[in-house]
Amino acid sequence: MTALKTILAHLDGQERGAQTLSLACRLARQFDAHPCVVFAAPVPMLAASAMDPAAAVVLEYQAQAQQALENTARAQLAAAEATSGLAIEWRMAGSDLVAGLALHARHGDLMLMGQEDPERTLGFGGSLPVGVILGAGRPVLLVPYAGRFEGGFNSVLIAWNGGRESARAIADALPLLQTAKKVNIVSFNPKDDADWGEIPGADIGLWLARHGVRVTVQQSRSAEVDVGNQILSMAADLGSDLIVMGAYGHSRAMEWALGGVTRTILQSMTVPVLFSH
Repeated sequence: MTALKTILAHLDGQERGAQTLSLACRLARQFDAHPCVVFAAPVPMLAASAMDPAAAVVLEYQAQAQQALENTARAQLAAAEATSGLAIEWRMAGSDLVAGLALHARHGDLMLMGQEDPERTLGFGGSLPVGVILGAGRPVLLVPYAGRFEGGFNSVLIAWNGGRESARAIADALPLLQTAKKVNIVSFNPKDDADWGEIPGADIGLWLARHGVRVTVQQSRSAEVDVGNQILSMAADLGSDLIVMGAYGHSRAMEWALGGVTRTILQSMTVPVLFSH
């Protein structure tokens, strides 16, 4: 069985990070993996000219804010070690948060991050998770900012569309799929072309079955509901505790441009989602 051996969790000094780390520790214990924390915290960046008498005050405020967030993250790590019995490695992403997190993600098997809370956008001009998902070359497991996710990933929904990103997400998620009790592959609004195959989802379902995954294959079609919301609705109907899907988008002049389905899931996710790009 394919294994996860290095699992990373992003902490930014916010309260919800404790749940992200708790989930990372649970996966580390399940797969006998090495757990790591990567600290990267955006703080409000206030413009201050070097000639401005207030510049020193502004820089001191920023340094204090950053240190306070780091102290919180270190306290969360210590609490997680005490609860889990694991020794958790501490890493720091550096000043370029996206590049630093993506770099650390490339040296692991799975990166866990929290979904961005729309009411908290501290000082970062874009979406931090989006930048890592599209730039890391590794799967990112995004944990919703609302709700509790204490159980295992026993029921998994795979959103399949026959594309490269979708295939990569399934391969990246294979260790989790092999340990799940139920895996549903769903093709949403499949088209009659070569990418989907004669029976959409059947071929990838057969591949997974050969890897020991207990899988069912089905289709969902709706002219009234967009695919992103179809995925969320299907996850609720099936009682899924994890969604696996490809992330579609690209970087354009420092702006992360996303496909519509990816954007909908990122904004409205109700259960953890494993994204691959």
